[in-house]
Amino acid sequence: MTTLMQEMNERALQVGVPLSVQFDLTYRCNERCVHCYLDHDDHGELTTAEIRCLFDQLAEAGVFFLCLSGGEVFMRRDFFPLLEYARSLMFCVKVKTNAFLIREQEADRLHDLSVESVQVSIYSYLPEVHDGITKLPGSLERSCAGIRLLRERGIKVIVANVLMRKNLVDYPGVVALARELGAEYTVDPTVTPMMDGDRSILGLGIGTDDLRQIFRTPELVGNVDEACAPPPAVDSDTLDGLPCSASHTFCYISPYGDVFPCVQFPLPTGNIRRQRFMEIWKHSPQMNEVRAIRGRDLPTCSSCSHLGTCTRCPGLAYMQGNMRGPSTQDCEKSYARTGIATANMLAEAAAGQEIPFGSRLVQISGL
Repeated sequence: MTTLMQEMNERALQVGVPLSVQFDLTYRCNERCVHCYLDHDDHGELTTAEIRCLFDQLAEAGVFFLCLSGGEVFMRRDFFPLLEYARSLMFCVKVKTNAFLIREQEADRLHDLSVESVQVSIYSYLPEVHDGITKLPGSLERSCAGIRLLRERGIKVIVANVLMRKNLVDYPGVVALARELGAEYTVDPTVTPMMDGDRSILGLGIGTDDLRQIFRTPELVGNVDEACAPPPAVDSDTLDGLPCSASHTFCYISPYGDVFPCVQFPLPTGNIRRQRFMEIWKHSPQMNEVRAIRGRDLPTCSSCSHLGTCTRCPGLAYMQGNMRGPSTQDCEKSYARTGIATANMLAEAAAGQEIPFGSRLVQISGL
């Protein structure tokens, strides 16, 4: 993070401003990715007028970064009028799309409207693997064609790769493909439960041994020694620290106007059809409950040596049953990264419980 971004985040935190918001325009999508956590039926999306009103409220609230996502944003016929309105309000707009529907005209409009970046999910450099995950024949070819059109116009493109069992061995090829396309590359080994709480798709995720290999790959993590270093001692600053930016400088809004602390944190806090955004942001009991949690308030994690370096997601913990509890997916990452068991893993091992991380049971030595 740049110094300017750090200063913006710190200032937003001090004055209680939602610096960044992700708004999903729709859950409808032309792809049916095997790991997707969304219900793709339309249950009453916000209208064009309602979205324009929402954008006005976000601007009044001080939002600077606005991420427009889905579903697939181009499934909305009013996408470009809404994007144009968002830019007129001076939002720094990021777009997430599969790029399948991007042609010359769409690429030109995205360039003319000066979007900050476009993120496109690519799961493999092999059509049979990528298309097998999206369940849309020809999707890799069309997505790559869309990326090329964007890059020809100088638009920043980020290739996002969710690692699963189905595509794990393909990431070097995706890195090479992103480089060939002139795009940046980001990798995520997290499969998110369905927003309705269904955790069955977690079986698509990779196991501990594979995670360990990921953390020891310089192309993905940079300096391996730093990435895999043992966690530093937990001090008072760590215990008083914030778990993440959810409800502090960031929140998520669904296509139906529901406001959540984060896209991975489906705790309902209000709906903009019934309340103004700032009323929800400032006064929602649920939002303020999340906002009040510090590291020392986490019954298990506060005693964990990984507290200061763990990627613990309170939303994943919430979907596991307790927003103040551990997220076993993040425990697995910390263990795979350092080889040091987390407090949660040690407690479960001491209780004689099996620890079903990833695709295999983790064995804790010495217990």
